[in-house]
Amino acid sequence: MDNESAFAFYSQQPSTSKSEPENRQVSKYSRKRSRKPKINGEPTTKTEVKTIKTQQNGTHEKPGTNKIKPSREVPKKKDTKTKVRKLVENESDQKATRKIISVNRPDSIENGRQVFSWIISPVELTKFFSENWEKQPIYIKRNCTSYFSYLISCEEIDLVIRKRKLFFTKNIDITSYSKGERETHNPPGRATAPLVWDYYANGCSVRILNPQKYFSKIHALNSTLQEYFGCMIGANVYLTPAGTQGFAPHYDDIEAFVMQVEGQKLWKLYAPRTPAETLPRFSSGNFTESELGPPIQEILMSPGDMLYFPRGIIHQAHALEHTHSLHITLSVYQKNSWADLLEQLLPAALKQAIEEDISFREGLPLQYLSHMGVVHSDTPSQGRTQFLSKLQSLITRLVKYAPVDAAVDQLGKQFIHDSLPPYLRREETTRIVVGDGERIKDGKVYNQAEMGLDTKVKLIRYNCIRVVNEDDTIRIYYSVHNSREYHAEDPQFLEIDADLAPAVEALIAHYPGYIAVEEFPIEDTAAKVQIASDLWEHGLLMTEEPLGYTSD
Repeated sequence: MDNESAFAFYSQQPSTSKSEPENRQVSKYSRKRSRKPKINGEPTTKTEVKTIKTQQNGTHEKPGTNKIKPSREVPKKKDTKTKVRKLVENESDQKATRKIISVNRPDSIENGRQVFSWIISPVELTKFFSENWEKQPIYIKRNCTSYFSYLISCEEIDLVIRKRKLFFTKNIDITSYSKGERETHNPPGRATAPLVWDYYANGCSVRILNPQKYFSKIHALNSTLQEYFGCMIGANVYLTPAGTQGFAPHYDDIEAFVMQVEGQKLWKLYAPRTPAETLPRFSSGNFTESELGPPIQEILMSPGDMLYFPRGIIHQAHALEHTHSLHITLSVYQKNSWADLLEQLLPAALKQAIEEDISFREGLPLQYLSHMGVVHSDTPSQGRTQFLSKLQSLITRLVKYAPVDAAVDQLGKQFIHDSLPPYLRREETTRIVVGDGERIKDGKVYNQAEMGLDTKVKLIRYNCIRVVNEDDTIRIYYSVHNSREYHAEDPQFLEIDADLAPAVEALIAHYPGYIAVEEFPIEDTAAKVQIASDLWEHGLLMTEEPLGYTSD
């Protein structure tokens, strides 16, 4: 491929393989009376159009709106040996995928890094983030059709729709795009399988929203990746009938990772039309073909392939005439930009500066209206120069009042609310509250042995909590009780005394290692056990070994 292209293409076998804010208080934590925690509450350059062609049985038909008719040819005799060999290969690939996603590494961030490396394999992480991330698309073609098939299938979708209660608009969208018209066909009520598949048989696409709620393997994938990226990982599943298209050309406000699971789909990518549409903060509306220039790339996605493109890349995709298409799109880095941080930071910095610096409270100069404003914007004057100089000085001084850590904590707090709950592996459940603790048998309660000073504990995940100093209290926001449905629960938090905060800091500093309760940097021995017990009871801690049982 052309090295000057704004698009990267890989076709290989996948490997299996600041300035600190001023300290304005004696302690960074405010004090609280009670020790007992409380529960809450430059635009893209033009590039040569490159098309990746894939032949199917020697020929390749262009996508169209008419469905191909079933072949009337006499079927050939099946090659049983080839079929068996293919099944064995697929099963082996799926086992490898399951191992990558389900393995329980001690460090949740490293776990997420390994899973993301698998998604973009054979591309190295450093190469991806230096050359592609937020810069240009990359298409990874694999000769491994079952690479992503462990995650979902048409049959699993059918089973979920039949056994679970999914509703149109909330959980499922029925869409179509034909002759330049994009339509949503959602009826009211529950999405039953016969109704969904009737729409599908008539050429409509099926989009499953928040699939992580219903498909545990996608939950495991996303909850693992969120640890590495430090932001919410969303997902949609798209099932498109052969020869159709479900969505109009548009761009999104997320970094998109498209993982082709079944069938084939032809994608067209277009560069942002203006600099303002590069890395946009909000998604676009639908575009017409006349509003688009030539595509920077056309890509034929086959099972196992992966396509990444940054937010702002306009795209559309069409299923081929001879096959349906099933793919998962992972969404990353929505509302996770410097602009989002500054929206939190600048108002707080200005408030602090007004309180502490008299310069911000001094009156505006006399007659400033005579040389400032749009009427005077093209007229140089001494008064105008002095006004702008003073304003620049105040903006520069504003930086030292910026509560950077507090603003970052607000983004962290939002991340905790947005997050999926941790995906718990079987070997973990015996060492956390959901699988340990009191039990009852034959009417008799068997009590969990109390947490002791020698008990070794760690956070269940590095990014499962965020300590925030707000409203004169210390709050520990946590995600372990979040729903798998986006924002189905209110933010969950504990309030603790400032004297206990060092214990939480120690847990964070020691992660992914364990720390004995007696090593908490707190003077009061009872308080050490109390904070460890409270955090464990709320599902935030894991013990190194299961706590034993004693009968009452």
